[in-house]
Amino acid sequence: MDAPARPWPPPPPVGAYAEERELFRLLQNMLEELLIHKPDDPIQYMINHLKQNNDDAPRICVLGPPASGKTTVAMWLCKHFDAIRISQETLLFKEILTLTKEAKACKERKQKIPNALWANLIQERLSNVDCIKQGWILEGFPENQEQAWMLQSSGIIPRHVVVLYAPDTVLIERNSGKRLDPFTEEVYHTTFNWPSDLLVQQRLVEPEDLSEQEISKKLLEYHRNFPGVFQIYQKILKSINADQPSVDVLSQVLTYVQTRHRSAAPFTPRILFCGPPGSGKSLQAALIAQKYGVVNICCGQLLKEAVADKTKLGELVKPYIDSGYPVPDNLVMKILAERLNALDCVTNGWVLYGFPRDVEQGEQLQKSHIIPNRVFFFNLPYESIMERLSQRRIDPVTGERYHTTFRPAPTPEIQVRLRQHPRDKEENIEKQLETYYRNVKELEDFYEGAFYVNADQDPHVVFECIESCIIKPLPCKKLKSL
Repeated sequence: MDAPARPWPPPPPVGAYAEERELFRLLQNMLEELLIHKPDDPIQYMINHLKQNNDDAPRICVLGPPASGKTTVAMWLCKHFDAIRISQETLLFKEILTLTKEAKACKERKQKIPNALWANLIQERLSNVDCIKQGWILEGFPENQEQAWMLQSSGIIPRHVVVLYAPDTVLIERNSGKRLDPFTEEVYHTTFNWPSDLLVQQRLVEPEDLSEQEISKKLLEYHRNFPGVFQIYQKILKSINADQPSVDVLSQVLTYVQTRHRSAAPFTPRILFCGPPGSGKSLQAALIAQKYGVVNICCGQLLKEAVADKTKLGELVKPYIDSGYPVPDNLVMKILAERLNALDCVTNGWVLYGFPRDVEQGEQLQKSHIIPNRVFFFNLPYESIMERLSQRRIDPVTGERYHTTFRPAPTPEIQVRLRQHPRDKEENIEKQLETYYRNVKELEDFYEGAFYVNADQDPHVVFECIESCIIKPLPCKKLKSL
Protein backbone atom coordinates (compact mmCIF):
# COMPACT_ATOMS: atom_id res chain seq x y z
CA MET A 1 0.00 0.00 0.00
CA ASP A 2 1.40 3.37 -1.00
CA ALA A 3 2.30 5.84 1.71
CA PRO A 4 0.10 8.94 1.91
CA ALA A 5 1.39 12.01 0.08
CA ARG A 6 1.59 13.96 3.35
CA PRO A 7 1.40 12.92 7.00
CA TRP A 8 -1.96 13.20 8.71
CA PRO A 9 -2.12 15.98 11.31
CA PRO A 10 -2.43 14.86 14.93
CA PRO A 11 -6.01 14.79 16.22
CA PRO A 12 -6.95 17.92 18.21
CA PRO A 13 -6.86 16.24 21.66
CA VAL A 14 -3.18 15.35 21.11
CA GLY A 15 -2.23 18.95 20.30
CA ALA A 16 -4.22 20.30 23.26
CA TYR A 17 -2.63 17.72 25.58
CA ALA A 18 0.90 18.58 24.44
CA GLU A 19 0.19 22.30 24.82
CA GLU A 20 -1.45 21.99 28.25
CA ARG A 21 1.36 19.78 29.61
CA GLU A 22 4.03 21.95 27.92
CA LEU A 23 5.72 18.92 26.38
CA PHE A 24 7.75 21.02 23.96
CA ARG A 25 9.27 23.06 26.80
CA LEU A 26 9.94 19.88 28.78
CA LEU A 27 11.79 18.28 25.87
CA GLN A 28 13.62 21.53 25.10
CA ASN A 29 14.85 21.80 28.71
CA MET A 30 16.04 18.18 28.71
CA LEU A 31 17.89 18.65 25.42
CA GLU A 32 19.60 21.80 26.73
CA GLU A 33 20.73 19.93 29.86
CA LEU A 34 22.07 17.04 27.77
CA LEU A 35 24.09 19.33 25.51
CA ILE A 36 25.50 21.31 28.44
CA HIS A 37 26.41 18.41 30.74
CA LYS A 38 27.10 15.70 28.10
CA PRO A 39 26.36 12.74 30.45
CA ASP A 40 27.73 9.29 29.61
CA ASP A 41 24.25 7.80 30.07
CA PRO A 42 21.79 10.32 28.54
CA ILE A 43 18.73 8.12 29.15
CA GLN A 44 19.38 7.81 32.88
CA TYR A 45 20.21 11.52 33.01
CA MET A 46 16.82 12.38 31.47
CA ILE A 47 15.05 10.04 33.90
CA ASN A 48 16.75 11.80 36.82
CA HIS A 49 15.87 15.19 35.31
CA LEU A 50 12.19 14.23 35.15
CA LYS A 51 12.25 12.93 38.73
CA GLN A 52 13.60 16.25 39.96
CA ASN A 53 10.53 18.01 38.50
CA ASN A 54 12.20 21.41 38.91
CA ASP A 55 11.69 23.05 35.51
CA ASP A 56 9.57 25.77 37.14
CA ALA A 57 11.98 26.43 40.01
CA PRO A 58 13.21 30.05 39.93
CA ARG A 59 16.64 30.76 38.45
CA ILE A 60 17.13 34.49 38.92
CA CYS A 61 20.11 36.85 38.94
CA VAL A 62 19.72 40.16 40.78
CA LEU A 63 22.34 42.65 39.61
CA GLY A 64 23.02 46.31 40.19
CA PRO A 65 25.54 48.82 41.53
CA PRO A 66 26.37 49.03 45.25
CA ALA A 67 23.51 50.33 47.45
CA SER A 68 20.92 49.72 44.71
CA GLY A 69 18.98 47.30 46.94
CA LYS A 70 20.12 43.94 45.56
CA THR A 71 20.14 42.26 48.98
CA THR A 72 16.66 43.51 49.88
CA VAL A 73 15.23 42.32 46.54
CA ALA A 74 17.05 38.97 46.65
CA MET A 75 15.96 38.19 50.21
CA TRP A 76 12.37 39.15 49.44
CA LEU A 77 12.33 36.91 46.35
CA CYS A 78 13.74 34.03 48.39
CA LYS A 79 10.94 34.36 50.92
CA HIS A 80 8.32 34.66 48.18
CA PHE A 81 9.49 31.63 46.18
CA ASP A 82 11.05 29.64 49.04
CA ALA A 83 14.26 29.66 47.00
CA ILE A 84 17.93 29.69 48.03
CA ARG A 85 19.84 32.98 48.08
CA ILE A 86 23.46 32.91 46.93
CA SER A 87 25.72 35.93 47.43
CA GLN A 88 29.37 36.69 48.16
CA GLU A 89 28.62 36.70 51.88
CA THR A 90 26.78 33.36 51.87
CA LEU A 91 29.49 31.68 49.79
CA LEU A 92 32.32 32.92 52.02
CA PHE A 93 30.81 32.80 55.49
CA LYS A 94 27.66 30.65 55.47
CA GLU A 95 28.69 27.66 53.36
CA ILE A 96 31.16 24.83 53.84
CA LEU A 97 32.38 24.26 50.31
CA THR A 98 35.55 22.73 48.92
CA LEU A 99 36.92 26.05 47.67
CA THR A 100 35.68 28.29 50.51
CA LYS A 101 39.03 28.21 52.32
CA GLU A 102 40.91 29.31 49.20
CA ALA A 103 38.44 32.17 48.55
CA LYS A 104 38.64 33.33 52.19
CA ALA A 105 42.43 33.36 51.99
CA CYS A 106 42.28 35.73 49.02
CA LYS A 107 39.86 37.92 50.95
CA GLU A 108 42.08 38.04 54.04
CA ARG A 109 45.10 38.98 51.91
CA LYS A 110 42.90 41.73 50.39
CA GLN A 111 43.39 40.19 46.98
CA LYS A 112 40.71 40.08 44.31
CA ILE A 113 39.08 36.66 44.22
CA PRO A 114 39.63 35.26 40.68
CA ASN A 115 36.60 34.92 38.41
CA ALA A 116 37.25 31.21 37.95
CA LEU A 117 37.22 30.68 41.72
CA TRP A 118 33.89 32.50 42.08
CA ALA A 119 32.41 30.51 39.18
CA ASN A 120 33.55 27.21 40.73
CA LEU A 121 32.15 28.19 44.14
CA ILE A 122 28.78 29.08 42.60
CA GLN A 123 28.70 25.90 40.54
CA GLU A 124 29.43 23.76 43.62
CA ARG A 125 26.75 25.49 45.67
CA LEU A 126 24.08 25.33 42.97
CA SER A 127 24.66 21.61 42.48
CA ASN A 128 23.34 20.95 46.00
CA VAL A 129 19.91 19.36 46.32
CA ASP A 130 18.21 22.40 47.90
CA CYS A 131 19.12 24.67 44.97
CA ILE A 132 18.06 22.04 42.44
CA LYS A 133 14.68 21.47 44.09
CA GLN A 134 13.81 24.96 45.34
CA GLY A 135 15.57 27.13 42.78
CA TRP A 136 18.03 29.93 43.42
CA ILE A 137 18.44 33.70 43.54
CA LEU A 138 21.98 34.76 42.62
CA GLU A 139 22.71 38.15 44.17
CA GLY A 140 25.45 40.28 42.63
CA PHE A 141 26.65 37.57 40.23
CA PRO A 142 27.93 37.60 37.58
CA GLU A 143 29.99 40.74 38.16
CA ASN A 144 31.56 40.83 34.69
CA GLN A 145 31.42 39.19 31.29
CA GLU A 146 34.10 36.60 32.08
CA GLN A 147 32.13 35.35 35.09
CA ALA A 148 28.97 35.22 32.96
CA TRP A 149 30.69 33.09 30.30
CA MET A 150 32.12 30.78 32.96
CA LEU A 151 28.71 30.30 34.57
CA GLN A 152 27.10 29.59 31.21
CA SER A 153 29.78 27.05 30.26
CA SER A 154 29.04 25.30 33.56
CA GLY A 155 25.35 25.05 32.69
CA ILE A 156 24.28 27.85 35.05
CA ILE A 157 21.81 29.80 32.92
CA PRO A 158 19.31 32.09 34.64
CA ARG A 159 15.75 32.41 33.35
CA HIS A 160 15.43 36.02 34.51
CA VAL A 161 18.03 38.72 35.13
CA VAL A 162 16.92 41.77 37.13
CA VAL A 163 19.14 44.84 36.98
CA LEU A 164 18.53 47.64 39.49
CA TYR A 165 19.70 51.13 38.59
CA ALA A 166 19.73 54.60 40.16
CA PRO A 167 21.80 57.79 39.78
CA ASP A 168 25.28 57.56 41.36
CA THR A 169 24.52 60.53 43.63
CA VAL A 170 21.52 58.67 45.07
CA LEU A 171 23.56 55.50 45.56
CA ILE A 172 26.36 57.35 47.37
CA GLU A 173 23.80 59.03 49.67
CA ARG A 174 22.11 55.70 50.35
CA ASN A 175 25.38 54.00 51.11
CA SER A 176 26.28 56.47 53.83
CA GLY A 177 23.17 55.53 55.84
CA LYS A 178 23.26 51.80 55.18
CA ARG A 179 23.05 49.50 58.22
CA LEU A 180 23.10 45.71 58.46
CA ASP A 181 21.41 43.30 60.87
CA PRO A 182 24.08 40.62 61.47
CA PHE A 183 21.45 38.09 62.67
CA THR A 184 19.06 38.19 59.70
CA GLU A 185 21.30 39.92 57.11
CA GLU A 186 18.43 42.36 56.48
CA VAL A 187 19.60 45.75 55.17
CA TYR A 188 18.22 48.96 56.71
CA HIS A 189 18.82 52.68 56.25
CA THR A 190 19.05 55.48 58.79
CA THR A 191 16.71 57.67 56.72
CA PHE A 192 14.66 55.55 54.32
CA ASN A 193 14.14 52.24 56.11
CA TRP A 194 14.74 52.35 59.86
CA PRO A 195 13.40 49.34 61.86
CA SER A 196 10.67 49.95 64.43
CA ASP A 197 11.93 47.15 66.72
CA LEU A 198 14.31 48.54 69.38
CA LEU A 199 16.24 45.24 69.65
CA VAL A 200 16.91 45.29 65.91
CA GLN A 201 18.00 48.95 66.12
CA GLN A 202 20.53 48.14 68.83
CA ARG A 203 22.23 45.32 66.96
CA LEU A 204 22.57 47.11 63.59
CA VAL A 205 26.13 47.58 62.37
CA GLU A 206 27.79 49.59 59.64
CA PRO A 207 28.93 47.42 56.72
CA GLU A 208 32.54 47.52 55.58
CA ASP A 209 33.79 49.86 52.84
CA LEU A 210 31.42 52.69 53.59
CA SER A 211 33.70 55.58 52.62
CA GLU A 212 32.58 57.74 49.73
CA GLN A 213 35.91 57.12 47.99
CA GLU A 214 35.44 53.35 48.20
CA ILE A 215 31.84 53.45 46.94
CA SER A 216 32.86 55.70 44.03
CA LYS A 217 35.57 53.20 43.11
CA LYS A 218 33.06 50.32 43.16
CA LEU A 219 30.56 52.30 41.07
CA LEU A 220 33.24 53.00 38.47
CA GLU A 221 34.11 49.30 38.29
CA TYR A 222 30.43 48.33 37.98
CA HIS A 223 29.81 50.77 35.12
CA ARG A 224 32.90 49.47 33.34
CA ASN A 225 31.82 45.81 33.60
CA PHE A 226 28.06 46.01 33.13
CA PRO A 227 27.95 46.45 29.30
CA GLY A 228 29.66 43.07 28.89
CA VAL A 229 27.12 41.38 31.19
CA PHE A 230 24.24 43.11 29.41
CA GLN A 231 25.47 41.78 26.05
CA ILE A 232 25.14 38.18 27.26
CA TYR A 233 21.80 38.45 29.10
CA GLN A 234 20.00 41.15 27.11
CA LYS A 235 17.20 38.82 25.95
CA ILE A 236 16.24 37.84 29.50
CA LEU A 237 17.21 41.07 31.29
CA LYS A 238 14.91 43.67 32.80
CA SER A 239 16.18 47.02 34.13
CA ILE A 240 14.20 48.45 37.05
CA ASN A 241 14.55 51.90 38.57
CA ALA A 242 15.64 51.46 42.19
CA ASP A 243 15.13 55.15 42.99
CA GLN A 244 11.49 54.69 44.05
CA PRO A 245 9.66 53.24 47.07
CA SER A 246 10.77 49.68 47.81
CA VAL A 247 7.18 48.41 47.49
CA ASP A 248 7.09 49.59 43.86
CA VAL A 249 10.50 48.10 43.12
CA LEU A 250 9.51 44.72 44.55
CA SER A 251 6.20 44.76 42.69
CA GLN A 252 7.93 45.41 39.34
CA VAL A 253 10.56 42.74 40.04
CA LEU A 254 7.91 40.15 40.92
CA THR A 255 5.85 40.96 37.82
CA TYR A 256 8.90 40.40 35.62
CA VAL A 257 10.22 37.19 37.18
CA GLN A 258 6.75 35.65 36.92
CA THR A 259 6.55 36.30 33.18
CA ARG A 260 7.22 33.53 30.70
CA HIS A 261 9.66 34.13 27.87
CA ARG A 262 8.26 33.47 24.43
CA SER A 263 8.55 29.81 23.58
CA ALA A 264 9.80 28.33 20.31
CA ALA A 265 7.05 25.72 20.60
CA PRO A 266 4.69 25.44 17.62
CA PHE A 267 1.54 27.38 18.44
CA THR A 268 -1.83 26.83 16.79
CA PRO A 269 -4.25 29.59 17.84
CA ARG A 270 -7.61 28.40 19.13
CA ILE A 271 -9.34 31.68 19.93
CA LEU A 272 -12.78 32.19 21.45
CA PHE A 273 -14.61 35.53 21.49
CA CYS A 274 -17.47 36.03 23.95
CA GLY A 275 -19.42 39.23 24.35
CA PRO A 276 -22.81 40.90 24.10
CA PRO A 277 -24.39 41.59 20.68
CA GLY A 278 -22.88 44.64 19.04
CA SER A 279 -19.53 44.37 20.85
CA GLY A 280 -17.55 43.86 17.63
CA LYS A 281 -16.77 40.14 17.80
CA SER A 282 -17.32 39.54 14.07
CA LEU A 283 -15.10 42.48 13.07
CA GLN A 284 -12.26 41.45 15.36
CA ALA A 285 -12.53 37.82 14.24
CA ALA A 286 -12.24 38.96 10.61
CA LEU A 287 -9.16 41.09 11.41
CA ILE A 288 -7.46 38.24 13.30
CA ALA A 289 -8.26 35.75 10.53
CA GLN A 290 -6.95 38.11 7.87
CA LYS A 291 -3.65 38.81 9.62
CA TYR A 292 -2.82 35.37 11.01
CA GLY A 293 -4.49 33.06 8.51
CA VAL A 294 -6.69 31.32 11.08
CA VAL A 295 -10.15 30.06 10.14
CA ASN A 296 -12.94 32.50 10.99
CA ILE A 297 -15.96 30.61 12.36
CA CYS A 298 -19.27 32.23 13.27
CA CYS A 299 -21.51 29.59 14.83
CA GLY A 300 -24.72 31.10 13.43
CA GLN A 301 -23.25 31.38 9.94
CA LEU A 302 -21.99 27.79 10.17
CA LEU A 303 -25.54 26.55 10.85
CA LYS A 304 -26.90 28.51 7.88
CA GLU A 305 -24.19 27.06 5.62
CA ALA A 306 -25.10 23.53 6.74
CA VAL A 307 -28.72 24.21 5.78
CA ALA A 308 -27.73 25.79 2.43
CA ASP A 309 -25.44 22.85 1.61
CA LYS A 310 -28.31 20.45 2.40
CA THR A 311 -26.14 18.20 4.56
CA LYS A 312 -27.75 15.57 6.78
CA LEU A 313 -27.23 17.71 9.84
CA GLY A 314 -28.36 20.76 7.89
CA GLU A 315 -31.68 19.07 7.13
CA LEU A 316 -32.18 18.50 10.87
CA VAL A 317 -31.29 22.12 11.67
CA LYS A 318 -33.49 23.70 8.94
CA PRO A 319 -36.86 23.50 10.75
CA TYR A 320 -35.44 25.32 13.77
CA ILE A 321 -33.92 28.12 11.71
CA ASP A 322 -37.04 28.51 9.58
CA SER A 323 -39.28 28.76 12.66
CA GLY A 324 -36.87 31.02 14.58
CA TYR A 325 -36.42 28.56 17.45
CA PRO A 326 -32.99 27.89 19.03
CA VAL A 327 -31.13 24.94 17.49
CA PRO A 328 -30.59 22.15 20.08
CA ASP A 329 -27.09 22.09 21.55
CA ASN A 330 -26.42 18.51 20.44
CA LEU A 331 -26.96 19.42 16.78
CA VAL A 332 -24.88 22.59 17.10
CA MET A 333 -22.06 20.61 18.72
CA LYS A 334 -22.02 18.00 15.94
CA ILE A 335 -21.75 20.66 13.22
CA LEU A 336 -19.23 22.70 15.19
CA ALA A 337 -17.04 19.72 16.10
CA GLU A 338 -16.99 18.54 12.49
CA ARG A 339 -15.84 21.98 11.33
CA LEU A 340 -13.25 22.57 14.05
CA ASN A 341 -11.74 19.13 13.48
CA ALA A 342 -11.33 19.80 9.74
CA LEU A 343 -7.78 19.89 8.37
CA ASP A 344 -7.59 23.68 7.90
CA CYS A 345 -8.69 24.35 11.51
CA VAL A 346 -6.32 21.77 12.97
CA THR A 347 -3.40 23.06 10.89
CA ASN A 348 -3.96 26.83 10.89
CA GLY A 349 -6.05 27.35 14.03
CA TRP A 350 -9.40 29.07 14.40
CA VAL A 351 -11.27 31.99 15.90
CA LEU A 352 -14.81 31.18 17.05
CA TYR A 353 -17.67 33.40 18.19
CA GLY A 354 -21.39 32.86 18.79
CA PHE A 355 -20.81 29.72 20.86
CA PRO A 356 -20.76 28.90 23.76
CA ARG A 357 -23.45 31.18 25.16
CA ASP A 358 -23.66 29.54 28.60
CA VAL A 359 -21.59 27.29 30.83
CA GLU A 360 -23.41 24.11 29.75
CA GLN A 361 -22.36 24.73 26.16
CA GLY A 362 -18.82 25.48 27.35
CA GLU A 363 -18.73 22.11 29.12
CA GLN A 364 -19.95 20.38 25.95
CA LEU A 365 -17.11 21.99 24.00
CA GLN A 366 -14.62 20.72 26.57
CA LYS A 367 -16.06 17.19 26.51
CA SER A 368 -15.62 17.23 22.74
CA HIS A 369 -11.92 18.13 23.29
CA ILE A 370 -12.44 21.56 21.73
CA ILE A 371 -10.38 23.63 24.14
CA PRO A 372 -9.50 27.24 23.22
CA ASN A 373 -6.07 28.48 24.28
CA ARG A 374 -7.09 32.14 24.23
CA VAL A 375 -10.51 33.33 25.47
CA PHE A 376 -11.65 36.95 25.29
CA PHE A 377 -14.68 38.60 26.89
CA PHE A 378 -15.71 41.86 25.23
CA ASN A 379 -17.12 44.48 27.60
CA LEU A 380 -19.34 47.29 26.34
CA PRO A 381 -21.76 49.67 28.17
CA TYR A 382 -25.49 49.22 27.60
CA GLU A 383 -25.83 52.67 25.98
CA SER A 384 -23.10 51.91 23.43
CA ILE A 385 -24.69 48.58 22.53
CA MET A 386 -28.09 50.21 21.93
CA GLU A 387 -26.49 52.97 19.85
CA ARG A 388 -24.60 50.48 17.70
CA LEU A 389 -27.48 48.06 17.08
CA SER A 390 -30.71 50.06 17.12
CA GLN A 391 -29.46 52.46 14.43
CA ARG A 392 -28.38 49.75 11.98
CA ARG A 393 -30.19 49.75 8.64
CA ILE A 394 -30.09 47.56 5.53
CA ASP A 395 -30.71 48.35 1.86
CA PRO A 396 -33.15 45.67 0.60
CA VAL A 397 -32.04 46.28 -3.01
CA THR A 398 -28.25 45.87 -2.63
CA GLY A 399 -28.01 44.16 0.76
CA GLU A 400 -25.60 46.91 1.85
CA ARG A 401 -25.55 47.74 5.59
CA TYR A 402 -25.65 51.29 6.96
CA HIS A 403 -25.78 53.09 10.32
CA THR A 404 -27.69 56.30 10.88
CA THR A 405 -24.80 57.83 12.86
CA PHE A 406 -21.55 56.07 11.89
CA ARG A 407 -22.30 55.20 8.24
CA PRO A 408 -25.31 57.08 6.87
CA ALA A 409 -26.72 56.38 3.41
CA PRO A 410 -24.80 58.28 0.71
CA THR A 411 -27.90 59.49 -1.17
CA PRO A 412 -31.52 60.44 -0.29
CA GLU A 413 -32.74 57.74 -2.69
CA ILE A 414 -30.98 55.02 -0.69
CA GLN A 415 -31.99 56.61 2.59
CA VAL A 416 -35.70 56.33 1.72
CA ARG A 417 -35.58 52.60 1.04
CA LEU A 418 -33.52 51.58 4.10
CA ARG A 419 -35.18 49.10 6.46
CA GLN A 420 -34.46 47.98 10.03
CA HIS A 421 -34.02 44.29 10.73
CA PRO A 422 -36.53 43.10 13.37
CA ARG A 423 -33.74 41.85 15.61
CA ASP A 424 -32.34 45.41 15.78
CA LYS A 425 -35.46 46.82 17.41
CA GLU A 426 -34.81 47.96 20.97
CA GLU A 427 -37.15 45.43 22.61
CA ASN A 428 -35.40 42.53 20.83
CA ILE A 429 -31.95 43.85 21.67
CA GLU A 430 -32.95 44.06 25.32
CA LYS A 431 -34.08 40.40 25.27
CA GLN A 432 -30.72 39.34 23.81
CA LEU A 433 -28.82 41.36 26.40
CA GLU A 434 -30.89 39.96 29.25
CA THR A 435 -30.06 36.42 28.10
CA TYR A 436 -26.36 37.25 27.71
CA TYR A 437 -25.94 38.88 31.13
CA ARG A 438 -27.88 36.09 32.82
CA ASN A 439 -25.31 33.52 31.63
CA VAL A 440 -22.05 35.42 31.30
CA LYS A 441 -20.92 35.28 34.95
CA GLU A 442 -20.88 31.47 35.02
CA LEU A 443 -19.15 31.43 31.65
CA GLU A 444 -16.46 33.82 32.93
CA ASP A 445 -15.90 31.56 35.93
CA PHE A 446 -15.64 28.54 33.61
CA TYR A 447 -12.92 30.25 31.51
CA GLU A 448 -10.98 31.54 34.50
CA GLY A 449 -7.86 32.42 32.49
CA ALA A 450 -9.74 34.64 30.02
CA PHE A 451 -8.73 38.13 28.92
CA TYR A 452 -11.14 41.06 29.24
CA VAL A 453 -11.29 43.67 26.50
CA ASN A 454 -12.77 47.16 26.59
CA ALA A 455 -14.72 47.05 23.32
CA ASP A 456 -15.95 50.64 23.66
CA GLN A 457 -13.02 52.16 21.78
CA ASP A 458 -11.56 52.37 18.28
CA PRO A 459 -11.62 48.90 16.61
CA HIS A 460 -7.89 49.12 15.79
CA VAL A 461 -7.09 49.77 19.46
CA VAL A 462 -9.23 46.76 20.41
CA PHE A 463 -7.40 44.67 17.79
CA GLU A 464 -3.97 45.66 19.15
CA CYS A 465 -5.07 44.67 22.66
CA ILE A 466 -6.31 41.28 21.44
CA GLU A 467 -3.21 40.71 19.33
CA SER A 468 -0.86 41.40 22.24
CA CYS A 469 -2.68 38.79 24.34
CA ILE A 470 -2.50 36.22 21.54
CA ILE A 471 1.23 36.49 20.89
CA LYS A 472 2.50 36.77 24.46
CA PRO A 473 3.02 33.58 26.51
CA LEU A 474 0.45 32.69 29.14
CA PRO A 475 1.54 32.77 32.80
CA CYS A 476 2.69 29.46 34.26
CA LYS A 477 -0.22 27.43 35.59
CA LYS A 478 0.38 24.48 37.89
CA LEU A 479 -1.50 21.36 36.83
CA LYS A 480 -3.60 19.62 39.43
CA SER A 481 -2.55 16.21 38.22
CA LEU A 482 -0.38 14.68 35.57
